Amino acid sequence: MLDDPDDIHPLFHGAPSTTEFKKLRKRIVRQTREAIEQYGMVERGAKWLVCLSGGKDSYTLLAVLHELQWRGMLPVEILACNLDQGQPNFPATVLPEFLEKMKVPHRIEYQDTYSVVKDKVPAGRTYCALCSRLRRGNLYRIAREEGCSAVVLGHHRDDILETFFMNLFHGGRLATMPPKLVNEEGDLFVYRPLAHVAEDDCEKFARAMNYPIIPCDLCGSQDGLQRQQVKQILDAWEKNSPGRRQVMFRALTNIRPSHMLDPKLFDFAGLALGDVKPPADIPDLR
Repeated sequence: MLDDPDDIHPLFHGAPSTTEFKKLRKRIVRQTREAIEQYGMVERGAKWLVCLSGGKDSYTLLAVLHELQWRGMLPVEILACNLDQGQPNFPATVLPEFLEKMKVPHRIEYQDTYSVVKDKVPAGRTYCALCSRLRRGNLYRIAREEGCSAVVLGHHRDDILETFFMNLFHGGRLATMPPKLVNEEGDLFVYRPLAHVAEDDCEKFARAMNYPIIPCDLCGSQDGLQRQQVKQILDAWEKNSPGRRQVMFRALTNIRPSHMLDPKLFDFAGLALGDVKPPADIPDLR
């Protein structure tokens, strides 16, 4: 990735020339491309609505998708979209000015869902669930209006892990954010191309590029949310055993229904002697 100043997308103008940054950028681009290919996200000629919140993750997503598109590796049309939900003190001019400067096709939509959430959610409760549903509904509407086949989100590896443990601890199920799904109406894909990318890499990348990051606490979300608690647990595990997050993430891609407990996924009742040979790497416990 030796950039010619005349052959580079504006999103990468001013990129650090250090070896460390080049390795970081190459790793993020490679992992994103791998996820796109592995989960079958590309339909040639499709149009993607890429959601931009102004946080580190969505800036990283936008830049990497344009990198792949610029180099002919992502044959889709990209439309960036920011949904201004009416949070107090939201810097409404930051993203439009940034996108104009970067020559990124975009749509800015204003919908005051913040007032709705404040009205509907009892005092002391968190806003996230209702806010997320309202945001998702508006993004689906915008995608249809713009002729997009997919809504593309900036959730990364750590978001996926945290969601898995939230479902495990609080939801009583093994589930997380899939990298690709179809919405309930069946007319839109939802993609998460950063599924293999670490949050720390998104942080380093967006900071190094000096993108104008908008803080994620504009709505006044309370401390101590379930996700923050799970994040603290994962941070502690990672500190005591570096690489633990990646091992756990790899486990989500290596599921064996016959070694779980869900009879809807594996026919335990119909299992007969001689039917199944255990995988070679399952230890003999006799």
